[in-house]
Amino acid sequence: MKETFKKDSSDHENPLHMMTTSPLLSFRMNSSVLPGALSNSSSTSLRPPGLGMSFFTMTFGVISNLTALAILFKSRVRFRRQSKTPFLILTVALLIADLGGHLIPGSFAMSLHINNMYQPKPEMPNETLCQIFGASMVFFGLASLLLGCGMAVERVVAICFPFFHAATITKGHARRLVLSLYFLALSIAILPLFIGRYIAQHPGTWCFLPIQFPHSRRDRSMALVFSCLGITALTFSLLCNILSGLVLLRARRKAQYVNTKSDSTCARRPSTASSTSVFCSLDVEMMVQLAVLTVMSCVCWGPFLVHILVLQSNQSSVGLPEGPDRFLLLGLRMASWNQILEPWVYILLRRTVLFKICRRTLNNFNYSRRETFVLQ
Repeated sequence: MKETFKKDSSDHENPLHMMTTSPLLSFRMNSSVLPGALSNSSSTSLRPPGLGMSFFTMTFGVISNLTALAILFKSRVRFRRQSKTPFLILTVALLIADLGGHLIPGSFAMSLHINNMYQPKPEMPNETLCQIFGASMVFFGLASLLLGCGMAVERVVAICFPFFHAATITKGHARRLVLSLYFLALSIAILPLFIGRYIAQHPGTWCFLPIQFPHSRRDRSMALVFSCLGITALTFSLLCNILSGLVLLRARRKAQYVNTKSDSTCARRPSTASSTSVFCSLDVEMMVQLAVLTVMSCVCWGPFLVHILVLQSNQSSVGLPEGPDRFLLLGLRMASWNQILEPWVYILLRRTVLFKICRRTLNNFNYSRRETFVLQ
């Protein structure tokens, strides 16, 4: 009895225990699990980023997305002229999702950093803040992945079935697709607020689904839905981009064959400008951007999503891990950089840049062909 009384009194004297068991700030978590998940960063080799780093990434991401949106706004006439408006709508929706993903979760993270600066010991966010923070991270993460998949599907339809795309797909279809993908991501994000939960993750500066310490089948189900949907979107985007690239490559070879045949018939070699215009068309420009976006998303989001899937699959046989998951925080940092790097695809891989690369490549190719002809 004395030992029990001492244990209970020590728990009530612990402010972290009081915060986790208070009915107003309850996370519905096991108190024996929480200290291991939110242990001090000094016990791990992977230290949490400071306030300055969080402010830099948020500011740099916001500026990058606004710059990319300005570039797309200037090129909207070129997209409309060539009936590429659906792709433009999806691209703008993706950049808006990335912009919101920097502003809203970044603001929450900075507020937690500032709050912990004036506390003697790191404290967990309250329940309301943690629920909104976690839901915003799930929503903006899934929205980015789903919109990237929608862009890949739109391109494969436009390239493989150009007449069907031109006659059927309109701006209204693109807007409805964007709203549907947003609604799907929002539904999954707010579902844990009713049948699950969001909890504070190590080192206490972000909230997410209970990945490492799920206590119910619902927790595991929500984590599996998030990871499986993200992996499916990445896989589908990769397959669609491969198919679109193969079709474009086949069309390019067919155009080269026609040019070679007309060259032998008319004794005239096609100019470099015409070849460059064929090679650097708007379809190729969009495919290059989309391919880079897909590879970037796979590299940044892949480890985080696969790690969540592996954790949920192994917990029934291995059990709960002890201490904070270092790779989970590293995977989150990699996923957050995806929203920072995506706008630079549209900033750097523009028509002017691709035109210079294509012209230089074709000049080198024609020069090598002339050297080969002289040697023969």
